[in-house]
This record gives sequence, structure tokens and C-alpha cells, in this order.
Amino acid sequence: MTANNPLPVLYSFRRCPYAMRARMAIAISKTPVMLREVILRDKPDELLAISDKATVPVLVYQSQAIEESLDIMRWALTRHDPQKWLETADDLLIAQTDRAFKFHLDRYKYASRYEGENAIAHRQKGLIFIKYLNERLYDQPYLAGPTPGFVDIAIFPFVRQFRKVDENWFEALPIMKVQQWLAGLTGDAVFTSIMKKYPIWKDTRIEQQFPDFQVLA
Repeated sequence: MTANNPLPVLYSFRRCPYAMRARMAIAISKTPVMLREVILRDKPDELLAISDKATVPVLVYQSQAIEESLDIMRWALTRHDPQKWLETADDLLIAQTDRAFKFHLDRYKYASRYEGENAIAHRQKGLIFIKYLNERLYDQPYLAGPTPGFVDIAIFPFVRQFRKVDENWFEALPIMKVQQWLAGLTGDAVFTSIMKKYPIWKDTRIEQQFPDFQVLA
């Protein structure tokens, strides 16, 4: 793009599951953006000025802010959707993830932030959802069929986060289908590419063109 038509800017935080799914869609669509890595405890003034929500991801496109990760996914995939991810956008299942499952995930992973909450009780509530995913994967490798799609990409970063709280406990569970599904998605070259570490933009003013087209070639 020219100086008069610069690339969109993506404010992101590497470990945020919302930002992960946005970066995955941008990467698979091969839609170039300039990525600015953010630390959530020390957000840049530019992000605070353009976004009332001021959490990541935020995509700045034509002076407008797209502030929801699912909207960023759709923005990228409407430009180019080579694997037809948009055909598997299961809004109900994604909403269950973002609301009820995320509620229990937060109180399991970050128990010290929630006074009076029982982390193990919330883990068990989250496990109900995990078992439902396992049943859904019983006769197919991905949530909407034989290939990964929008619904898988929107959900798996949160299941990954749930697993990481206690990996040994998670791996001992009788949920082989979910374990295989998660291992396949996290081992994929696209996911590996979007998890690359970048310098903090507020400190360095170094922004990175994203995605890495050499990796995706």
C-alpha cells in the first residue's frame, strides 16, 4: 500500500486468546497489517485514544476501530477465505465459549483475582463444556467437519488456555478427541507463525508487517 493508503494496524498481545484467533484469521487470509505488540498492564496512549474498550485485539482500518476479535476475523476472511472458514461460523457454540466457558476459565486460571471463588469447582464446570466438545468430535476431526474452520479457530485458544493451567490433569482426562483436536491445531504451522514474539511497540515504536508470508507460502 502507498503512504496515502497505509496498511491497517493491529494492536495485539501474543498470549491473549482473543488476539490469537484474530491473528489466525488474518494469517490464513493473507491480509497484510502492521502489528503493534501491547502489554496489557501498560497500554499505549494511541490504543486508549482510539478504543473505549482498550483491550486487544483492536484493528484500526481507515481511521475506524474494529474492537471485537470475531469482527476482525470476519473482516479478514471477507477479503480472502481460501479455506472457506466462514462457512463454519457456529455462532451459538462460539457464544457458549465466550460466555459460560470463559467465565469458568477465568475463575479457574486466575482464582486469586476472584475472592471467595473455588477454582476446582470452576474447573469442573469448564470440563462439562470440554466433554461436550469431545462428543461433538466423536466422528469428525474438527467441530464442523473434516477440516478446520472458523468455529475451531474461534474456540481452540480458550481450550488451550484451560489445558495450560494444569497440563498433567488435562492430559489424563478421558477426552482423547479434544486432546487430538487441540494438538493438531496448536501444532499447525499457521498457529506457530502467529505466536512469534515481537518487540513491545510502546517501548520501541517497532511495528511488524504481519503475517509472515514466507512461512505461509
